[in-house]
Amino acid sequence: MNPSHVRAIWLVLLAIASVQFGAAIAKDLFSQVTPTTLVWLRLATSALLLTLIVRPRLRGRSRADWWVVLGFGASLGVMNWAIYQSFARIPLGIAVTIEFVGPLAVAVLGSRRVRDLAWVGLAAVGVLLLGAERAELDPVGVAFALLAGAAWAAYILLSADTGRRWPGLDGLATASVIAAVGLVPFALSAGGSTLFDPRILMLGALVGLLSSVIPYSCELVALRTLAPATFGILMSLEPAAAALAAIVVLGEFLTLLQWLALACVVAASIGATRARPPHTEPAPD
Repeated sequence: MNPSHVRAIWLVLLAIASVQFGAAIAKDLFSQVTPTTLVWLRLATSALLLTLIVRPRLRGRSRADWWVVLGFGASLGVMNWAIYQSFARIPLGIAVTIEFVGPLAVAVLGSRRVRDLAWVGLAAVGVLLLGAERAELDPVGVAFALLAGAAWAAYILLSADTGRRWPGLDGLATASVIAAVGLVPFALSAGGSTLFDPRILMLGALVGLLSSVIPYSCELVALRTLAPATFGILMSLEPAAAALAAIVVLGEFLTLLQWLALACVVAASIGATRARPPHTEPAPD
């Protein structure tokens, strides 16, 4: 394996760790800041930095271009808002495991081989195992995780169309602004005057840096070297990384059955990714 390939793999692993530790730190702050306020601060931070760095060109865009990027931004906003609402109610590792059903579904549906339905079955086993301990899981938190997974699936599908219509990172920067603006009324309602507290703003910027800016940058550099399939397999480690981050930062320990469920979903995601057509790429959280 050449050095550039090894470096790219480490960059993806760093991105995964950054996202999940950022999420764990965010959850630890929920006693001081509402999930809606914190996710808006995260999105606003990434939108501001991406806009300053990318400086997307907005002139000359067709109506179809704008509809696509609006959908892309909406899916980005819903995905982030819903997963924060989810892990405010259930363990972080479980929330991310359930959310991963969305991109897994996209990967399987993108394959034309009947045998790949086995990966759906394996993921279903994982979700059923989580349901076996449903007394410990807030059903609202589970519902939000499923909503985040559906939004993630939409994000993946819309990212391809956005990439074809918007050059470079113009589409992502524009979508990030749309997502942040869309959450403003909810953030104002949930956060009120805390949105103008310098300390809260700094905490939100930290979460945005860990959860968006660092991972997006690492993934962008890594994808110049890694094949999409390799990238997708590495991204399948997200649920396990989330569970480990929750242990380190929050002291959230999963049961043996929950670890088994998580392993089923990770294995299904890796298997589905290996069968994914070359043009289909996963999307960041």
